[in-house]
Amino acid sequence: MRIVIALGGNALLRRGQPMTAECQRENVRLAVAQIALIVPGNEIVIAHGNGPQVGLLALQSAAYKEVEAYPLDVLGAQTEGMIGYLIEQELGNLLPFEVPFATILTQVEVDPHDPAFARPSKPIGPVYSKEEAERLAKERGWSIAPDGEHFRRVVASPRPGRIFEIRPIRWLLEHGTIVICAGGGGIPTSYDENRKLSGIEAVIDKDLCSALLAWELGADLLIVATDVDAAYVNWGKPDQKAIAQAHPDELEKLGFASGSMGPKVQAAIEFARETGKDAVIGSLADIQAIAEHRGGTCVSMSAPGIRYR
Repeated sequence: MRIVIALGGNALLRRGQPMTAECQRENVRLAVAQIALIVPGNEIVIAHGNGPQVGLLALQSAAYKEVEAYPLDVLGAQTEGMIGYLIEQELGNLLPFEVPFATILTQVEVDPHDPAFARPSKPIGPVYSKEEAERLAKERGWSIAPDGEHFRRVVASPRPGRIFEIRPIRWLLEHGTIVICAGGGGIPTSYDENRKLSGIEAVIDKDLCSALLAWELGADLLIVATDVDAAYVNWGKPDQKAIAQAHPDELEKLGFASGSMGPKVQAAIEFARETGKDAVIGSLADIQAIAEHRGGTCVSMSAPGIRYR
């Protein structure tokens, strides 16, 4: 079975944790321990988020005053290398030496006229108090938005278009390689009027890009791994309920927060509709159970409606 696993950036660096390399490695180790259990007999592609990591690199870049801060596409490329390195190393500590894996820097084309550029909505980086967020927004020209009781920087999140490296990704996969790619939704790029390709200041949604990646690779299953065990209705309220299985049409009627579960649900819906295959949303710690359809929220065209746990 060909499986695309999308690891959430906040699952790899949990809310409230110090943004240290060791914290990230510990979380990667948890994810990789689960992934290693489903490697035998399956073809595995790993995508991942990078919001906290890009935010950290942006802060570090801004602290050096001798040059202008690096743009988001360059920071995104850096995080693909950093997180890919951690995943590769931890996979190598668990799997036989003969199992090959590779990280592919992945450029993804976006439309520079996408309406998302007029409405920044993608949170990146750490959380701030309202006062600190407003100060940083004024100093650095950021857009900010509430995130629970705190505030975060938000940037444009255009829809993913062409995945430029899809051919080498497919070739590696067909030759038995575990591929780590499309980190952070891929490196956002676009063509100018002279057909010159260059980076663009944006962050592509990782889950939507993972759904596109899974569709283009003909994946049998898309796993959207995050820091909760399922998609919930009335999340955080006394009457919250976990969804065990749902038809895309019924799930779409419920409505989910755009800054958190919304893109994950939308990615699962789009993949299920386009391919007729299942997508499952669940915890990073439950990847094996999800792959065996024993956990998470399964989004399936064959589901009769919505079933709760």
